[in-house]
Amino acid sequence: MRRQTRTYRWSAALVALTLVAAACGSDDDDSSDSGDATGDTTEEPTGDTTDGTTAGGGEGGTCDGEEITLTQFTGSVGNELELAEAAAARYEELNPCVTIETVDTPDFVEDRLGVYLQLFEAQSSEGDVFQIDVIWPGDLAEHFVDLNEYGGAEVAEEHFPAIIENNTVDGALIGIPWFTDAGLLYYRTDLLEKYSLDPPETWDELESAAQTIQDGERAEGNEDFWGYVWQGNAYEGLTCDALEWMASADGGSIIEPDGTITVNNPAAIEIIDQAAGWVGTISPDGVVAYGEEDARGVFQAGNAAFMRNWPYAYSLGNGDESEIVGLFDVSPLPGATAGQSAATLGGWQLAVSKYSENPEQAADYAFFLASYEEQKFRAIEGSFNPTIEALYEDEEVLEANAFFGDLFDVFTNAVARPSTITAPSYSDASSVFFNGVHSVLTGDASAEDALAEVELDLQDLFPDFTVGQP
Repeated sequence: MRRQTRTYRWSAALVALTLVAAACGSDDDDSSDSGDATGDTTEEPTGDTTDGTTAGGGEGGTCDGEEITLTQFTGSVGNELELAEAAAARYEELNPCVTIETVDTPDFVEDRLGVYLQLFEAQSSEGDVFQIDVIWPGDLAEHFVDLNEYGGAEVAEEHFPAIIENNTVDGALIGIPWFTDAGLLYYRTDLLEKYSLDPPETWDELESAAQTIQDGERAEGNEDFWGYVWQGNAYEGLTCDALEWMASADGGSIIEPDGTITVNNPAAIEIIDQAAGWVGTISPDGVVAYGEEDARGVFQAGNAAFMRNWPYAYSLGNGDESEIVGLFDVSPLPGATAGQSAATLGGWQLAVSKYSENPEQAADYAFFLASYEEQKFRAIEGSFNPTIEALYEDEEVLEANAFFGDLFDVFTNAVARPSTITAPSYSDASSVFFNGVHSVLTGDASAEDALAEVELDLQDLFPDFTVGQP
C-alpha cells in the first residue's frame, strides 16, 4: 500500500472543492510554502506512550484482514504537511491494513472551514480525520463523533484540562488536542544588541525600537528592511492579533463569557488606532494583506526586526532555508503597559467525521497522532506546542525549544476568543470583527466609527446579548 497526499485548492468565488493532485506522498514533496521535511533529523517516535502502551495501532507486519483507507485533512503552514505525512507513514507501519491519505487544505482558516462545510453539507464519507481550529468545536459539533465512545475519556486525561473542556460540547468530546498555540513576539537578538536595545515590554517601546532599527538598517543600504511584521489581512489571524492588542490594553475580549458585547470601548479604540499607525511606518503597506506565512517570509529573510507569530515559526527560523539562524529569540508580546502582555489562545484538534465509514479506526488514528511520542516528535521537529503537560519537562523537547519552559505561563494563560459563548455563530462574529478592524488598518474608517459599527452588527447577530464595558 502507498500513502497518498492530495491537495484541494480553494475557490472563493465558487466555494468549490477541486481535486488537483493525487500522488504518492513523500517527505520530499515541496507542497508547503517553505520549510524542509525534518523527519530525518531526530529519532522517530515509536508510538509508545509514557506508560509503555501503544497509542493507536497494532503490531505491524503484513495485512491479513480487511484493508482500510483513512483520509486525513490537515494544514500545510510551515512544515505541517511534511510532519503529518511522516506520522501517517509510522501509523501504516503499525497497522499494515490501513492506508492514510493526507489532504492538504488551505492555510487561511476561513477557506479551510469552507472546504470542510462543503463536505459536511454533502454528508460525504470522503473525510475521516479532520484538523480543526480551537474555535470550531461548538460550531461543528453536529458533524463529529463523540470520541468518548471510542475511549477518548481515558486519552483525554493526559491533556490540558482547559483544552479538553473547550473541545467538549454537551458532554461529547468533539476533538482530541493535537497542539496548542499562543501569539509570541519574535525579535532579532543581533540587532537589539547592535542598537543597544532591550526586548520591548510595551507597544510604545516596540514602536520606538522598530523605528530605530529600521532607520539604521536602511541607512546602511537595506531599503527592504521593516521594523515590525504581523498579520493584517481580513481573516481570523487579524482577530487574533487585534484581540491581543485589546486585551493588553484592558480593552476586553470582544464579547465577554457572560454574553456582554464590549468591543466598543475607549481602550480598544485607542489601541486599534495605534496599530493602524504602524502601517506604512514601521510595517509595510502590504501588511494589511499579510497572513502568518507572509510575515514569516519577511522576518526569516532577515528583513524585519520584530514579528508577531505562533511558535511554529521558531524551528523554521532556525532551518536550512533561513537567513537568521541563531540570530533571534522570542518573548511575550508587548502590552499597553509593562507586564500587561496578552496572547491569543490558538491550537488545533483532531476530530472524526460522523460520516466516516470507519470511525473506530479513525479515532484510533487520531489518538495515535495526539499521543506523547507523536507530540514530542512534532515539538522537536516543528516547535508545535504539546497539549500534554509532561512534555514541557521533557529534556529533548526543551533542548529544541527552550522557550517552551520559559514561556509556559504564556501558553497556559492565553486569552480565548469568544467562540464558546457565540457558538454556533462564532465565524460570523469573528468576520464582523476582523473586517471592522481591517477597515481601520486600511484607512477606510476610524477605530471609533468601525468599532461602533461592529457593536451594532454583533447586536444583530446576537439579539439576546447585552452591551457594556469590559
